[in-house]
Amino acid sequence: MKNYTKYQRGYYMPPTESLEWTKKEYIDKAPSWCSVDLRDGNQALIVPMSLEEKLEFFEELIRIGFKEIEIGFPAASETEYEFCRTLIEKNMIPDDVTIQVLTQARAHIIEKTFDAVDGAKNAIVHLYNSTSYAQRQQVFKKSKEEILQIAVDGAKLLNRLAEEHHVDYQFEYSPESFTGTEMDYALEVCNAVINEWNPTPEKKVIINLPATVEMSLPHVYASQIEYMSRNLAQRENVILSLHPHNDRGCGVADTELGILAGADRIEGTLFGNGERTGNVDIITLALNMFTHGVDPNLDFTDIPRITEIYERLTRMQVHARSPYTGQLVFAAFSGSHQDAIAKGMKWREEKDPNRWTVPYLPLDPEDIGRRYDGDVIRINSQSGKGGIGYLLEQKYGFSLPAKMREDVGYTVKGVSDHKHKELLPDEVRTVFQENYINIKSPVELLECHFVQEDGIKTEITILVHGARKVYHGQGNGRLDAIANAIMKHFEIEFSLICYEEHALQSGSNSQACAYVGISCTDGEVFWGAGIKNDIIDASAHALISAVNRSGKLS
Repeated sequence: MKNYTKYQRGYYMPPTESLEWTKKEYIDKAPSWCSVDLRDGNQALIVPMSLEEKLEFFEELIRIGFKEIEIGFPAASETEYEFCRTLIEKNMIPDDVTIQVLTQARAHIIEKTFDAVDGAKNAIVHLYNSTSYAQRQQVFKKSKEEILQIAVDGAKLLNRLAEEHHVDYQFEYSPESFTGTEMDYALEVCNAVINEWNPTPEKKVIINLPATVEMSLPHVYASQIEYMSRNLAQRENVILSLHPHNDRGCGVADTELGILAGADRIEGTLFGNGERTGNVDIITLALNMFTHGVDPNLDFTDIPRITEIYERLTRMQVHARSPYTGQLVFAAFSGSHQDAIAKGMKWREEKDPNRWTVPYLPLDPEDIGRRYDGDVIRINSQSGKGGIGYLLEQKYGFSLPAKMREDVGYTVKGVSDHKHKELLPDEVRTVFQENYINIKSPVELLECHFVQEDGIKTEITILVHGARKVYHGQGNGRLDAIANAIMKHFEIEFSLICYEEHALQSGSNSQACAYVGISCTDGEVFWGAGIKNDIIDASAHALISAVNRSGKLS
């Protein structure tokens, strides 16, 4: 590509080495979470949510389990202000939930923000100003000292207004564009704010370090976070928070490494909604922890419900391949993947039901409200015998013989390939039923009777091209006797190579299902299935189905 030389790395490494985080293997406990869907996520929508929509979204965030929710920028618009007042005046905020409001470090905006949260039981006032080199030089045209003073003056005003309003709100400060700020300067600004607020163990302050624009590899962000965590003033009384965006597609990695580097708290959104490429996706973060055996302290057991609410209220779409939440993330179309999943499911059920180790599936879909039959095994022309057999067994109770699965697989795949479409589970069952079960042409079995004499003798009544016929045969067993009767009167030869049967469902009303495979003299193998109330009946119909499918009858 041309013009690459005009781009330079705009981030700043810490002045001292900060690599202790590299010694940690995994995240062993969940951070505290703050949803910013109703502020950062909402302002990124083409059509921002209405008051009624924001209220519904707020209630869903409460149901999920968020204890801190940034509800907006009350000074930015009348809708934002009204939403804040509605939550407070209608007493819609649970006692264990804290609302958070954002304000620039500007006096009139801070004052209106305090008016907006008047009467709130628990509130965080989130103060910010930009500190990056680019913004200081190009936007504000101010020195480091002047930018630092803006932050300090904002912090002082929060102190004064809290005293005048007789409130005990928690304070949060963000050096916006932290990732583009010199680290020693970012530390200087944050420490000046901390010292102004003078936190205590009972009233900690939040220092939030946003990747307002993601600029570096994730390990750089982690080193920046570790440097700040080590050197923040009164660190024991500071909650270190992260607010990563996703410009380089590494928001989740940034956050996870940032937690290893010392972060206590995460601000993000459901499904990663936010400005440009979005905020960090809290669902992905939480379920990543979940798959490592860590309780994320958020309830994502009904992803379909959350997805429906999110898409309806935001008018955004969850991508089909979005981690954990997309429609296709558990879907296996590949035959080899389907076979491994089917075998893994069976192994787990028989050997270790308390642990999840199924190949290709890092998470049990049922844990987040998804289904095995419609979400995991998806059938198209790329599917294999294992997946198709698994689907027929799990959803409809057909336990096909191993060798029969391949034949059924090719038949189903052929239909999918011909139609150029994915087959839904009911369509797969229809293909199986129409091609294998109780096949009546050219021969339809009407009835059969058996007598135990010199082995087993049988009398079968059939329709051949509409004509009623009665044939007799003898063999070592019932199925062998029927086979001999068919071979004798139609002058064909085949051998029985497989016979299996089972009940389709438990209980006295269950039907019997039988599978029969035959091998003709030319080596071709054909399969049939029979479903009847009686197992002998089912076996006989399975045999006739296999013979009908062979095309040898005239």
